[in-house]
Amino acid sequence: MQIYMVGGAVRDMVLGKEPHDRDYVVVGATPQEMTALGYICVGKQFPVFLHPVSKEEYALARKEIKTGPKHTDFKFVFDCLVTLAEDLQRRDFTCNALVYDQLLQKVEDYVGGLRDIEQRTLRHINSEHFVEDPLRILRMCRFAAQLNFSVAPETMALVQQMVKENMLQYLSSERIWQEFYKAMKAGCFAQFILMMRECGALQKLLPEIEKLWQTPEICEYHPEGNSGAHTILTVEQGANFAPEIQFALLLHDVGKSQTPEDILPHHYQHDWRGFELVKKICKRLNAPKKFMFMAMVAARYHMRFFAVPQMRRGKLRDFLAELTHDFRDKNALDGLMQICRCDMYGRAEIPSDDELACYEQACQRCENVWNVLSKLKATDMPNFAQLPKNADFFAKWREFQIQKINNL
Repeated sequence: MQIYMVGGAVRDMVLGKEPHDRDYVVVGATPQEMTALGYICVGKQFPVFLHPVSKEEYALARKEIKTGPKHTDFKFVFDCLVTLAEDLQRRDFTCNALVYDQLLQKVEDYVGGLRDIEQRTLRHINSEHFVEDPLRILRMCRFAAQLNFSVAPETMALVQQMVKENMLQYLSSERIWQEFYKAMKAGCFAQFILMMRECGALQKLLPEIEKLWQTPEICEYHPEGNSGAHTILTVEQGANFAPEIQFALLLHDVGKSQTPEDILPHHYQHDWRGFELVKKICKRLNAPKKFMFMAMVAARYHMRFFAVPQMRRGKLRDFLAELTHDFRDKNALDGLMQICRCDMYGRAEIPSDDELACYEQACQRCENVWNVLSKLKATDMPNFAQLPKNADFFAKWREFQIQKINNL
């Protein structure tokens, strides 16, 4: 029995990064031998074991035989005669197929991974095996973005061909979302989207976002010239924000892709068009509720936020009441302020002093109103007990709230 560390942990060691999840491959062992040593079998389709102390994953060396078009359609061969070299051939990219021999304390390279890491190139290992798994289309996009690697021309050509053959249709929404989420967590979401666009995956999975690059903007406001370029710059601004904010930034202007041609390059009411489109996209991607909620907030309210400094008090009260569900959810307001800041900076030129002042005034005014109205209760109204609890009551409650912010 021989045990090697493999995969991303070895790659990160070579790159000088602290490895996180360590995975191991076991050569020359049977499931019975692993169990006898105290390892806990957790794999359903093939034997994966947890170390009895560290709980790190140990998988028996295996070969894979494709049995159908789906991501999970494989038969596995994992007898003790499978060699390390055979196991590595089924892996995706050379940088992810390095092996660390802990006894010899050295990295072993069977596939040219060290060379590709030095050249910062993402390259597939085996074309025949690579195309068997359509998830690798999105993994290529994520690894290239996360590692800041270029993609080898032959790998890009292979992935583009997989996209043309519509292999993404065999991926579940859960697996697609998982790659999106990992890119957001890694802070490389903008680069991930650009790589999806280069290989053609964006057109297949998010055609509404792809169309933004063919959607013109008024250059006075957006010198980058089109809505796609603006969207990417905006997402880049939010790279350090929570994943749900990054996702919202991607979709904040998606309504522009539906702008009628007779009003281009103006985008009147793109916030409302976007609001409806966001719901459809999130349902298609099976996005978690908090991601859908923040994306809907971004699409619906990002234009109105910059009008806050000029809003009358009644209109401002109504805006915040609608946004925060009657002053119960400040996450919506905090998220919108982050989104609008990224939107303001997500352009090919620095915002003007007037724009910055408008943004700061909008933030301050919203915060001031929130701080007052979120603490109010209906029972604070004069003669609350005697007030009739009918339709007029809510009008009086609104008037009372507006009075409380009159001096702000």
